[in-house]
Amino acid sequence: MGYSRQVYLQAENELNKRHSDAQRKAQRALDAFYAVCPEAETVRRRIASTASQAAKAVLRGTDVRASLETLKAENLTLQRHFAELLAAHGYTREDIEPQYVCKKCEDTGYVDGRMCACHRALLRQIAYENLNRISPLTLSTFADFSLDYYSDERVNGGRSDREQMRYILDYCRRYADNFSKDAGNLFFTGATGLGKTHLSLAIASAAIDKGYGVVYGTAQNFAISLERERFTRPEEGGDTLELLSDCDLLIIDDLGMEISSSYITAMIYNIIDTRIMLKKPTIISTNLSMQELEKRYNERFVSRVLGFYDRMPFRGKDIRAKRKFGSRPDGVR
Repeated sequence: MGYSRQVYLQAENELNKRHSDAQRKAQRALDAFYAVCPEAETVRRRIASTASQAAKAVLRGTDVRASLETLKAENLTLQRHFAELLAAHGYTREDIEPQYVCKKCEDTGYVDGRMCACHRALLRQIAYENLNRISPLTLSTFADFSLDYYSDERVNGGRSDREQMRYILDYCRRYADNFSKDAGNLFFTGATGLGKTHLSLAIASAAIDKGYGVVYGTAQNFAISLERERFTRPEEGGDTLELLSDCDLLIIDDLGMEISSSYITAMIYNIIDTRIMLKKPTIISTNLSMQELEKRYNERFVSRVLGFYDRMPFRGKDIRAKRKFGSRPDGVR
């Protein structure tokens, strides 16, 4: 499916608006022209009449060629006269004809039964704007992910926090650069405020720019939607489950912070398992440890994650607090 039903509906409404606006504007200009040049309206009616007469001549089937040639000549004469009237009153053909945003599909979204490029671009734009409304997407790019907030102190000879986060940043960049519908799954773990959401949204932005349908949300928001739609009749809407299962990239933030119920737990597992079976990429972030996740869900859930997700352990101290107070690991302000 790629995008949610809501995104498709928004795009359809926008295309309808563009098409209607162009036609209304052209009609207003045509009415204004007729007001100062009534003769033009009479000529336009005669032009339409020649087309109707041509159709009738074909149906009659008597001396069709001669009739069509006569009507064609009359039509061309009327067209020239109409153009002269336009010019005489300071109008052009473009002034009285609909000026569509897209000339190819005339703002219908389709050309010869296939989705127009303008329609696909509009879907991407709406998906991006929707995502931006519920997340700090404009602040979340790879370029503004600073490693200065992570300590470069090594403990027991292992990687420093900064080295670990540089590895994760580079990995996520490559993932975004090479993103495709079978890009694989990422599992971000670590305490709050370490950049998990930031990098998730940076990947989302890159995927949307490539034309993929991305769904981002917290586990809590998804759980609320699923619970609300649990008893909804099909005709009343409710496509969260389909959306989460079918989108090109699903990003579940703050897994484990959602309302806890056997229904929600089962639904989350089914969504993750379905996407694994369909080889659709998913990014999950959580503040919980693997032991806490196993306790909250079950061993089978953790086994699926460990077997089919690349785990990215985020390290450091809350960088959001450091940004707020302008401090850095080395004490520089």
